[in-house]
Amino acid sequence: MPDSELHAPVLDWYAAHQRDLPWRRPEASPWSVLVSELMLQQTPVARVLPVYEAWLERWPSPAALAGEPTGEAVRAWGRLGYPRRALRLHAAAVAITERHDGDVPDDLAALLALPGVGEYTAAAVASFAFGQRHAVLDTNVRRVLGRAVTGVELPGTSLTRAEREVAVELLPDHDATAATWAVAVMELGALVCTAAHPACDACPVREQCAWVAAGRPAYDGPPRRGQAWAGTDRQCRGRLMAVLRDTDGSVHRSALDAVWSDEAQRLRCLAALVEDGLAVRTSDHTYALP
Repeated sequence: MPDSELHAPVLDWYAAHQRDLPWRRPEASPWSVLVSELMLQQTPVARVLPVYEAWLERWPSPAALAGEPTGEAVRAWGRLGYPRRALRLHAAAVAITERHDGDVPDDLAALLALPGVGEYTAAAVASFAFGQRHAVLDTNVRRVLGRAVTGVELPGTSLTRAEREVAVELLPDHDATAATWAVAVMELGALVCTAAHPACDACPVREQCAWVAAGRPAYDGPPRRGQAWAGTDRQCRGRLMAVLRDTDGSVHRSALDAVWSDEAQRLRCLAALVEDGLAVRTSDHTYALP
C-alpha cells in the first residue's frame, strides 16, 4: 500500500491524542530520553513516571550519575523490576562521561556502543532525542505494523528480517517526520491497537488495516506463555533486593532469611544477585548494595 495511506491518518491521530509525557516534551534532554527508554522496558508508564522524575532531579546529567556508586542507582531504581537495568544505565552514564564529554552521542553506532544499549534503544534515542530517521521497533510498533500491513494479529517472539524491512519501507523520507511517525505508531499500539483488546472502531487506519480486512483472524503461531511470578526466582530476588534497598549499609543474613522461607532458593538467588553485581557480600553473614 502507498505510504501515505498510513502516514497521514496515524500522524493526524497522534497530533490529537498523544499523551503528555515528560520525555516527549521539547525541553527533554537526550539523557532524559535515554533514562526513559531503559526504565520503560517491560514496565508501564504509570510506574515509571515517579521514579523517572526523582531520578532526573537527582541525576540531571550522565556525569552526575557516573559520580555515584552503582548501589545508589540500584537503590533509586526502587521497585521498577529488572534492576540490572539500573546497572546498565549507570555503566552507560560512565561511558558517556568518559568517551563523549558527558553528552549523549547522536550517532547510532556510538549509541549502540554504550553498555546496555541495544538496537531498539539506540534507534529510539536517535529518533526521539535527535529527530533522526530510524526504524524503531518495540512490541507495540511490531504489533501495529503486523496487523496493518501483513494481517497478523500478534508478532512472534523474535524480530524478523521481514518485519524490519516493512518498518524501514514505511519510514517517511523527511527525518523529523520519520521521528514523529516512529513515536506515533508506538503510541497507537499502546493506546488503541493493544494486544488483548484492540479498539478497532477508534483506530485511524481501520480502513487500511489488512488484519481487519481479513476478518481479524486469531493468532496461530507458537504458544505465547504468560510470565509466572508467585514462587519464582524473580519474586525471590525482588524480596531480597527490597531488603537491601531499604537498609543503609550492610544487612545481616537473618533479615534476608526472614523474607523467603525456601533456603535453597534463597541462597541460589542471593548468589545470583552477587554474581550480577546487584549485591556484595560484606562479611560471612552480611550483604549490601554495591
